[in-house]
Amino acid sequence: MDHKELKVKFSAGLFFIIGILTILIALFAIGKDKGLVQSKFQVTVLYKNVGGLIEGAPVLLAGVNVGNVAHIDFLEREFQGRRVKVVLNIFSRHKKQLQKNAVFAIKTEGILGEKLIEIDILEEGPAIDLSRPVIGEDPLNVQDLAEVFTKAAESFTKTSEQLSQIDIRELSEVMEESSRALLITSKGLNAILDELQYMTIKSKRLLDRLEQRLIDGTLFKVF
Repeated sequence: MDHKELKVKFSAGLFFIIGILTILIALFAIGKDKGLVQSKFQVTVLYKNVGGLIEGAPVLLAGVNVGNVAHIDFLEREFQGRRVKVVLNIFSRHKKQLQKNAVFAIKTEGILGEKLIEIDILEEGPAIDLSRPVIGEDPLNVQDLAEVFTKAAESFTKTSEQLSQIDIRELSEVMEESSRALLITSKGLNAILDELQYMTIKSKRLLDRLEQRLIDGTLFKVF
C-alpha cells in the first residue's frame, strides 16, 4: 500500500468519524431540546374520554411545555366514572409548580384540532397528591353541546306555543279597562291640581292685600 492510498483511506475514515460525531451531537441537541435527557417524574390522570389525545402530545403549564403524554390505556375497572388512564412525563424541575391545587384539562390546539393537556394552577383548594391518580377534565364534547342547544331550542319553542295560546281579545279588554282606570285617575288628579292652583291664586291675592294694608298702615284700622 503506497502513501497516496493510505492518505485516501485515512481521510475517508476521518470524514466518517466526523460524520458520526456530528450526528451524535445533533441527536443530543435535539434530545435536550425535547427534554429526552432531562429527569422526569410521572403523573397519572384519569378521564372519561380523551377525545383523540395521542401519546407524545405536549403537556403545557402557563403556555410552557413541561412534559408530554407517555402512555394511554384503559382502566381495568372504572374509577369515579373514569375509564381511561393517561400517564404524563413531567420534567422534574417543574414539580414545585405542581405542588398546588391543579386541573389537568384536555384542550384543542391549532386549526387541525391537535389535542394536548393544559395544566391550570388554582389559587384555592388543597394541593393535589401527584403520587396518586388525578381526576382530569375531559375535552369539550361537541355532541353534548349540540344536545344542550337542542334542549334550549325545544324550551324556546314551548314558550312560544304557550304565548300563542293566550287570548288576544281578553288581553286587549284587560288593557282597555286598565287604560280607562288610568284615564279616570288622571282626570281626578287634574281636577285636584286645578283646585290647588285656584287656591294658590286666592291665597296670593289675600297676601297681596295684607301686604298693601301693612304698607299703608291700615292693617288694623277698622273705620
